[in-house]
Amino acid sequence: MVAAARPLVTVQALENDMATDGASLPLPDVMKTSIRPDIVTFVHGQISKNARQPYAVSKRAGHQTSAESWGTGRAVSRIPRVPGGGTHRAGQGAFGNMCRGGRMFAPTKIWRRWHRAVNVTQKRHAVVSAIAASAVPSLVLARGHRIEEVPELPLVVSDSTEALEKTNAAMKILKQIGAYTDAEKAKDSLGIRPGKGKMRNRRYISRKGPLVVYGTEGAKLVKAFRNITGVEVAHVSRLNLLKLAPGGHLGRFIIWTKSAFEKLDEIYGKFDKPSEKKNGYVLPRAKMVNADLARIINSDEVQSVVKPIKKEIKRAPLKKNPLKNLNVMLKLNPYAKAARRMALLAEAQRVKAKQEKLDKKRKQITKEEASAIKSASKSWYKTMISDSDYTEFENFSKWLGVSQ
Repeated sequence: MVAAARPLVTVQALENDMATDGASLPLPDVMKTSIRPDIVTFVHGQISKNARQPYAVSKRAGHQTSAESWGTGRAVSRIPRVPGGGTHRAGQGAFGNMCRGGRMFAPTKIWRRWHRAVNVTQKRHAVVSAIAASAVPSLVLARGHRIEEVPELPLVVSDSTEALEKTNAAMKILKQIGAYTDAEKAKDSLGIRPGKGKMRNRRYISRKGPLVVYGTEGAKLVKAFRNITGVEVAHVSRLNLLKLAPGGHLGRFIIWTKSAFEKLDEIYGKFDKPSEKKNGYVLPRAKMVNADLARIINSDEVQSVVKPIKKEIKRAPLKKNPLKNLNVMLKLNPYAKAARRMALLAEAQRVKAKQEKLDKKRKQITKEEASAIKSASKSWYKTMISDSDYTEFENFSKWLGVSQ
C-alpha cells in the first residue's frame, strides 16, 4: 500500500497570521513510502514490552509453616501437613501447589526476560510507515478520528502555533483547523478503567485525539496543548511509534507545524538520498509503484509483447497397459496378434484332447473287452511271478498265491 501522494501541501494560515497566507510545501518522500502494517504491528508489540515492570510472588509464599508429612500407614496422602490441633488449619496439606495456602507451581521470578531488542532499521521502517499512513484520509478515518472538517491531509499549520502558551489559545487553533471535533471526542470518552489498574496510577482511560508535531526545540506549545485530553505533543526528531500508531493501528491524526514538516526530508531522507540525521538510513522502496496488478497486465504495453492465448487444449494422453489392451500391444509388437491366435488355437487343441481322453475313460466297455482285459492282466501277473527271484522261497510263493 502506498500513500496517495500530492506534489504540494498547503500551510494552513491561522487567524491574525499574514506570513503564511497561501504558502505551500512540497510533500516529503517519507509520506510516499510503502505502508507496512506487518512491520508496524511487530515493532509496536516488541517495543511496548520495554515499559513493563518486573513482578513476582514472594519467595516465602506457601512455605511459611513447619508442616511435615505424616508418612505412610495412616490412610492419608503423604503431603506435608500443618502441625497442631484445635483449628481447621491443623492437619491440612501444605507446601504443594495443589494445596490451599500452598506455593504456586513454578513461581514467577523477577529475572524473567521482560525487554525486547528490535533492529534499528526495522524500528525506522515502522515509524516511516506510520507517518505515511497519517497522510491517507481513509486510514485516519478508519482509525476512528473525526477529520470531516479538516481542510486536507497531511495537515500543516504555520509556525506561529509553536509560540502558543495558553491552553485557551490552543483550543481556538484546533477549532480553526477543524481538529477540535477529534479532541472533543477524546475528552468525552474519558472514563474510569475497569479492574485493578484503578489502584495502580492508571485510573482514567480515554481515546486518542490529534498528535501535534513541532520542529523547534523548547517550543512553548507543549504547555499549551498538554492539558487537553487526548491531544499529545512530540518533537519531529523524536517521533515515537507508540504515539504514531497507538495499539499498533496505523492512521494517527497528526497536525504538523511548518518547521517540523520541512525537517522530514532532512531526518528521514529521500528515495535517492540517505538521511542526514540517521546514519546510512534510506527510505524503503515499494516493490510496485502501481499496486493495481490487473491494470498492469491488461495494459497495451504488456499485452503487445506477451504470447497469444492458447486456445487449443492439449491434454496428456491416457496411458494404457499393453498387457491388458490389445491395440496398444499391437503398436508395440505387431507379431502379438499372431502369437495370441496361436496361443488360442493351442489352448483349444489342449482342451479338445483332454475332453477326448476323459470321454474315452468314461465310456462303458463291452463284456468281450472286459474279459480280454481280465485275461491280459492274469497273463501279465503270471509272467511277473515267473520272472521274479522269489518263487524258490516257500513263504513268498504262498503269499503270491503260486502253487508248486
